Amino acid sequence: MTATRFAAGTAGAHRRWWASAAMYQIYVRSFADANGDGIGDLAGIRSRLPYLRELGADGVWLTPCFPSPQHDHGYDVADYFDIEPAYGTLEDFDALIAEARRLALRVMLDVVPNHCSRDHAWFRAALAAGPGSPERARFYFRDGRGPGGTAPPNNWVSAFRGPAWTRVTEPDGTAGQWYLHTFAPEQPDLSWDHPEVADHFDRMLTFWFDRGVDGFRADAVTALGKAPGLPDASEEDLLANRNLLCQWRPEGHVAWRRWRRLVDAYERDHPGRDLVLVAEAYTPLQPDLLRQYANHDEFHQAFSFDLTLAPWRAAAWRRAISETVETLEPDGVLPTWTLNNHDTQRSVTRYGRLDAERYESWHSNLVPSDAPIDLALGTRRARAAFLTIAGLPGNLYLYQGEELGLPEVVDLPAAVRQDPVFHRSEGRVPGRDGCRVPMPWRSSPADSFGFSPSPGGPPPWLPQPADWGRYAALAQAGDPTSMLELYRHGLATRRHWLHEHPSGLGWQPGPPDTLVFTRGPLLVAMNFGPVDARLDPALTAGRRIVVTSRYGHTDPAVLPADTTAWLAPG
Repeated sequence: MTATRFAAGTAGAHRRWWASAAMYQIYVRSFADANGDGIGDLAGIRSRLPYLRELGADGVWLTPCFPSPQHDHGYDVADYFDIEPAYGTLEDFDALIAEARRLALRVMLDVVPNHCSRDHAWFRAALAAGPGSPERARFYFRDGRGPGGTAPPNNWVSAFRGPAWTRVTEPDGTAGQWYLHTFAPEQPDLSWDHPEVADHFDRMLTFWFDRGVDGFRADAVTALGKAPGLPDASEEDLLANRNLLCQWRPEGHVAWRRWRRLVDAYERDHPGRDLVLVAEAYTPLQPDLLRQYANHDEFHQAFSFDLTLAPWRAAAWRRAISETVETLEPDGVLPTWTLNNHDTQRSVTRYGRLDAERYESWHSNLVPSDAPIDLALGTRRARAAFLTIAGLPGNLYLYQGEELGLPEVVDLPAAVRQDPVFHRSEGRVPGRDGCRVPMPWRSSPADSFGFSPSPGGPPPWLPQPADWGRYAALAQAGDPTSMLELYRHGLATRRHWLHEHPSGLGWQPGPPDTLVFTRGPLLVAMNFGPVDARLDPALTAGRRIVVTSRYGHTDPAVLPADTTAWLAPG
């Protein structure tokens, strides 16, 4: 047996709400539409908070709800101190916070510190002010190379395909400088070397903490900070889709340490507040890099994407879990697990691909395999995967609709796709729209399956499949065989058995193609194989199944294919 225990520095972490919380990510445009315009909004979210309380969530994380031209649906922020009018007002936000408090739900916001919108007042001022101005110093404006400056300042490429530079037209109408955008041209990168940028985000954090926000998930943290002088990247790095001159930079950590000092000071000045910072630190197969972001000086937590993108193999899952836990343990940091989010193809579809056990099937969350999909297989596997990560030490993030077993909508017509990745790749990359299709609440299509308040209004901003009603929350509620009831039962069982055990993981021997580990009093066993597995009698003796991903599974000694079970003493 190999056991892993968290460092003594975590001794008090279990008293913090976020240490072992189950958080629910809401893609604001797609969750619930209260005013009937086909776009989700804050009032719609507020009306559905009781559903989340009944599900067993401890809180919600809202994708960016700040004013935005919506080129990347909120990840291009025009004003960090207000609410997007399509979603409501600050008063609507305050009402949402109040209702969440009434239901004992925490609220986190998503913030984009690496870049803003080109509609932001700062960027508009930079365009108007011209080269060499103080206004342009808040961004990365540079002269082009070659005759007339017609070539970009360097060879960097955008994460959303194409060059990472866009040339502007100067106030006098001439072709002028270029500005850097790690993502889309509508998202100019902010220069954190400029003191006004750091001050701006200090004010932003404080503004929302004062309104009752419990924490922030920070987007694209590994992109913040650029190599001095902005030199060319090596061809090797560009071919490998990495650029060490604008990824994982030491300059970025200066910002995150500043944020952590602000949060710590805010908590000291406001007794009773318990705040959290969570990093979207994409560090594939590089656990030491993850540790640089999640520690006692920067973020409280960082997502473990190695498990999210692990192929359907026991060895790959064990490696992803072990390396994450063992990397964070020395600093007393608890892991943050997730299987789905707004950037990743839904797990029901991923696990249903007939090559899901091959690493090549998972090399990118934007360009998935084209292998055939068996949704029944994917659903069984997604059920098992949920129960397994729910049994791991640390906290859990769910993405809206996964509790309904929603698949990826892979056949959206090109005419309705809105993801900038799809358009910048000229359709070669399908993009992320397929996991953002609005939620089905009721079986009837008349009111967009309950997404909108009444029939006859505008259609949802992304079309829902004709069979979306089969996944509706109301249709699944009370059905013990449904995905929704598995999530409810799983989260309730997690709270009952593991609330006092946020840390601690002990690997146990198991048959081939299985994972077996202990968490507190529970034994968690997962079978990746195509046939039933018989567990070690010494492990299962005196234990009973308290939750299983396979409805009707009652024998603790036998684990069916594509199944996870939790076994408790007694």
